[in-house]
Amino acid sequence: MPDALVRILGVRPIAYDDSTGEGENMGAMDELINSSVVSELRSILMGTGPGVDLPTMELSRQSLDGQRLRQRVDVVRDALLQDLPAGYSSVERIFLDALDDPRFTGWMVWPASEVVTRRALQSGAPDDFDAALAVLSRLTVRLTGEFAIRDLIAARPERAIATMQTWTTHHDHNVRRLATEGSRAYLPWAKRVPWLVANPAATQGILDATFQDDSDYVRRSAANHLNDLSRIDPLLVVATARRWSGKPDASTAKVVRHGLRTLVKQGNPEALALLGYSGGRLVVMEPRILHAAIPWDGTVEFTAEVSNEGSEPATAAIDYSIGFQRANGTVNAKTFKLTSRRIAPGETVTVTKSHSFRPITTRTYYPGQHYVVVQANGIASVPANFVVNTKEPS
Repeated sequence: MPDALVRILGVRPIAYDDSTGEGENMGAMDELINSSVVSELRSILMGTGPGVDLPTMELSRQSLDGQRLRQRVDVVRDALLQDLPAGYSSVERIFLDALDDPRFTGWMVWPASEVVTRRALQSGAPDDFDAALAVLSRLTVRLTGEFAIRDLIAARPERAIATMQTWTTHHDHNVRRLATEGSRAYLPWAKRVPWLVANPAATQGILDATFQDDSDYVRRSAANHLNDLSRIDPLLVVATARRWSGKPDASTAKVVRHGLRTLVKQGNPEALALLGYSGGRLVVMEPRILHAAIPWDGTVEFTAEVSNEGSEPATAAIDYSIGFQRANGTVNAKTFKLTSRRIAPGETVTVTKSHSFRPITTRTYYPGQHYVVVQANGIASVPANFVVNTKEPS
């Protein structure tokens, strides 16, 4: 399970990895905002002072069944916007007072954080914008402010990024991570901010300040952020990784590897060379699949041969991709790390792997034809097909 989901299920900050994509099955995670959570949030907010009555929020509990997590957030947020005062300062005071209640934690914080940003943007006042950023830096300690902050970045990107830069030296690692994670170009589950995609260099100051952070939680976020930029500006990503590698500490190599993983899977020569991979005359044979059809929740097992036809030793990053059947009949490939191997000139190595189709919270499997591809330094085999059988009725 990605460390992203560890915090999700354990009510600590979400440490997303790119292995979690939008549109995947949320399963039981939809229930993280349920009727009981909404009822408790209502009780907390009503306890912040006289006159805080939340009738729409009470009714919203009836609208959660059958909704996905993101939709549930919207339902609760909109109910709060209906019930709470129209001005920013009153809403800010209510949520800051709620922080005095230890129950105000976990997934109820997500819709609360979005109410804060919505009221600040409705106000339009620069002071309220800055105040909302400060509130998010406090709320993020109770869950995360990475989703709500996207609207603030979209509205006033330079002002938001400048403030987030100051968070990179904050004493709390959750706030430092809000700087790195909230400003990611392709943050999973979050709204896209076109400005971040159009200005990939804008967050370099945040990354340079955090890639050697004391917290692995922050460092991993910085690496994921850098990896996001691979989709926009590979040259910038390689240049950043090279600069970081020039002044390494004990964790730098790991951060750089994680930040370059997409470029490595794509066979980017500069990224491969920076990580010590070499060998341009590799040949990857079609994988041999042990069983062409596997049972529902079974395991596909395969082997593949990788040969070095060059005259120099090769160091190969070997990965594999599974082409997963989707609900609409299309096939979507996802790449996984397999191993690294040193291969002598003329040598052929065999790699073996088993990939489980056991149900997990982050992916829905569908029966039908799938495929597996093995690649070395981005040089791919032809796909080998296999079938996942239909789930038997329980």
